[in-house]
Amino acid sequence: MMSRLLKGTALAAVAALFLAGGAGAETIKIGMNAPQTGFAAADGKAAVIGAQLAVEQANAEGGVNGNQIELVVYDDQAAPKQAVPIATKLIEQDKVAVGISGSYSGATRAAAGVYQAAGVPFIAAYAVHPDVTRSGDFVFRTAVVGEVQGRAGAMLAGKMLGKKRAVVITLKNDFGVSLSAGFKEKAADYGITVVNEYEYSIKDRQFGPIVTKVKVDNPDVIYATGYFFTAGPLVSQLRAGGVDATVIGQEGYDSEKFITIAKDAAEGVIITTSLDRDSTVPETKTFIAEFEKKAGFAADMVAASGHTAAKVAIAALRKAGSTDPKAVRDAIAATNVTAAIGDISFNSLGEVRKNVQVQIVKGGAFHRHSVISDPDLLAPPEK
Repeated sequence: MMSRLLKGTALAAVAALFLAGGAGAETIKIGMNAPQTGFAAADGKAAVIGAQLAVEQANAEGGVNGNQIELVVYDDQAAPKQAVPIATKLIEQDKVAVGISGSYSGATRAAAGVYQAAGVPFIAAYAVHPDVTRSGDFVFRTAVVGEVQGRAGAMLAGKMLGKKRAVVITLKNDFGVSLSAGFKEKAADYGITVVNEYEYSIKDRQFGPIVTKVKVDNPDVIYATGYFFTAGPLVSQLRAGGVDATVIGQEGYDSEKFITIAKDAAEGVIITTSLDRDSTVPETKTFIAEFEKKAGFAADMVAASGHTAAKVAIAALRKAGSTDPKAVRDAIAATNVTAAIGDISFNSLGEVRKNVQVQIVKGGAFHRHSVISDPDLLAPPEK
């Protein structure tokens, strides 16, 4: 009787292993650094859930060449000093086949150098600093680089909205500075005069002095870089101070939390971003629905970018037919997939080629305003 019981238990264990991906089957690991605590935790959470969703969807389809995929995530707190040892651990201890950054530019740049030195492919989901991909040929980005997105903002303000007098409000970090640089580079080409620029730090939440100066400047458009937790207070205080100029933000605003913080002041704010909430493309519609079901909150650009980066990594692993780093790198370089944020392909520097989505806050939610698809304006750097 005992012998039969043991045999039954053993058979059950074998069956369980088979259902989980096959007895003795090894998982293929994808590593991810993303802030799970600290000021950027909300973005990190969305990016990780997006990547987890992509992995779950791929595993339900059979994984990669018969192996299940495992997403290994560590909290980098959006800090470069955390990102470096995490990248080292993912490469040397966890033996990941591909790394993904679901973090901000500073942490992403720091991790990119580690992956490049080790010869392991690395994909930045939404960090926009130009130096990320300049780390080397094993580093790729699924977000539109900062300067390019800034140029799109200038086209939106001048050509599409007909604005003439701009004030630039710049968050003093990699993200904010690169976006503002792109806007200023192209502003004059679209008939815009930048009458003033003001800077603030990521810790600032009180913008009274800036609001007072902007009111005197009397612009018809404000290009303001920042994240939802800085943009919410800034936009609220601009409107409370009587500044009614059109506000153009970027993907850092792209969160329900921006609208929650800014409340009625968010109405009419326009942003350049990657996710079109009103898309009819099946990939995007399915992602939005499945993400909300899994996460319990609405999808945003960060979530879609995490999902896209993971989808690119998985597609490359399948195409390579192995986890050989060079083969996977070459497969990423040759990527041509439709993802939640659009059609994805890369140039020789590992920069994404894709359209820029423009969203406007209407009725307390982001909706489609327009799409910027000018291939010359949006051409990413090649070196």
